[in-house]
Amino acid sequence: MALVKMKELLDDAKKNNYAVGAFEFWSLDSIRAIIEAAEELNSPVILQAGATELNFMGWDGVSRAVPYLIENAKIKAALHLDHSTELKWVKMAVESGFSSVMIDASEMSFEKNVLITKETVAIAKSYGITVEAELGRLPGFEGAVSVEDAEAFQTDADEAARFVRETGIDCLAVAVGTAHGMYKTKPKLNIARIKEIAGAVDVPLVLHGGSGTPDEMVREAIKAGICKVNVCTEFMDAYRRSYLKGGHPSIRGLFEPAFFAGKEVIKEKIKLFGGIHE
Repeated sequence: MALVKMKELLDDAKKNNYAVGAFEFWSLDSIRAIIEAAEELNSPVILQAGATELNFMGWDGVSRAVPYLIENAKIKAALHLDHSTELKWVKMAVESGFSSVMIDASEMSFEKNVLITKETVAIAKSYGITVEAELGRLPGFEGAVSVEDAEAFQTDADEAARFVRETGIDCLAVAVGTAHGMYKTKPKLNIARIKEIAGAVDVPLVLHGGSGTPDEMVREAIKAGICKVNVCTEFMDAYRRSYLKGGHPSIRGLFEPAFFAGKEVIKEKIKLFGGIHE
């Protein structure tokens, strides 16, 4: 199948009360791990990368490789620009054939966040591209954004409604108790806040910081209205742990075990998110 708009995937998830997994990639084998895992489970999936990963891999290579691999797969998938803090990355993504983009101006004031998000929507909509934005701030480090625990605040439902209305975005990433990276202490998701926001806006909600969040909390968050869950650190850590075990310095001895370890993480998350289609 060809790439689809992320909005199509998330609208179906919202309608049927499951979440689509959005997995960060950084190499050809991580792209293949995501696609193969989703195809084996007959699940839609979102492949995403930020400017850091894309600059490392090369934008042209990604824009050619992902559509080709998806075209030869039997699942619906979106190619998403994650956590872009600059409009130049948004422009590069839409011109490279991405089917969705995220603008992250959450560290700015509400007014400035609205302004840059509206600019992003104007650019993306001319290409028919889905737009994700963020309101509220998650502790941890993601791309070019670093937030200390003390600075983090959770998304306000009334502000969320105003933000969606004024920007015209397709989905909203909310801060409700998760963090980027691995947790230092056990997280506590604000399920009541998710329900409140879901009742105040008419767009799908996104949960960032899906790595290390207890399964039961994730299930409750999805029931409350989360339609997309981002996973990066757990996926990448599966590769890291496999590499550290060593093995013969060959494709099958070193890289193949890491590939399969990463693929298993993707499959576990897809099952958790309820995205398997019969």
